[in-house]
Amino acid sequence: MGKKIRLDKFLADMGKGSRSQIKEAGKKGRIWVNGQAEKKPERKIDPETDQVCLDGQVVAYRQWEYFMLNKPKGVVSATEDRQYKTVVELLGEDGRKGLFPVGRLDLDTEGLLLLTNDGELAHRLLSPKRHVDKKYYARVSGILPEDAVWRMAQGMELEDGTKVMPGRLEILGEGGSAAGGGEKGPGRKEEEKTGETEVFLTIQEGKFHQVKRMFEVLGCRVEYLKRVSFGNLVLEDTLLPGQYRRLSEDETEGLRKAGG
Repeated sequence: MGKKIRLDKFLADMGKGSRSQIKEAGKKGRIWVNGQAEKKPERKIDPETDQVCLDGQVVAYRQWEYFMLNKPKGVVSATEDRQYKTVVELLGEDGRKGLFPVGRLDLDTEGLLLLTNDGELAHRLLSPKRHVDKKYYARVSGILPEDAVWRMAQGMELEDGTKVMPGRLEILGEGGSAAGGGEKGPGRKEEEKTGETEVFLTIQEGKFHQVKRMFEVLGCRVEYLKRVSFGNLVLEDTLLPGQYRRLSEDETEGLRKAGG
């Protein structure tokens, strides 16, 4: 016997509409519970044992939720904040209770953020012992040393003495064009010329301001930062800043494998 919840909350949590839409569906006889039409949205049900149908289709209960969000600048990676909008708020009607961001991206950092209510998986994915890759695209000002790739690959000691694991640095080029291939970074326009160096950096930790602090050791400053992948998840161009989607079964399974 599981914990009972309101019928309208159950349907909203399963992505079947807003509370008001569900109330209207009940009035029209579109919602059935255990073979009987149910017009009272406040009715308590057990999601694990009661059968709920909407428009003749059984609504399956999902205990765990997994969302990919393209976090925009100016939104904080938290469940609540007095000053800034939170990533959880961006989920709107899909933001069921218990969802939280897996790790954090700085206020001015964009890109892929995983949100879930699966605390066990989140803990495993964030453990440095699991070696889950986190890949970032960055534009940095200043002159990168010739041995920058090697120094990142050796592991570094940050300016405050904190030691970080090795990172994989790929230098794309300067001013909007990648060296040798004409490739440009995510979201760049061909005509943009800034004099900054474009790079990808892959790390397996998530220490406070880690990427920015690693480049500081090299005498450079990160001007723009965006996470483009996390484990097996890759941020697609079609998911615009502030947009999100549920993960597919294959993506979720890939995360479980990555988390060991």
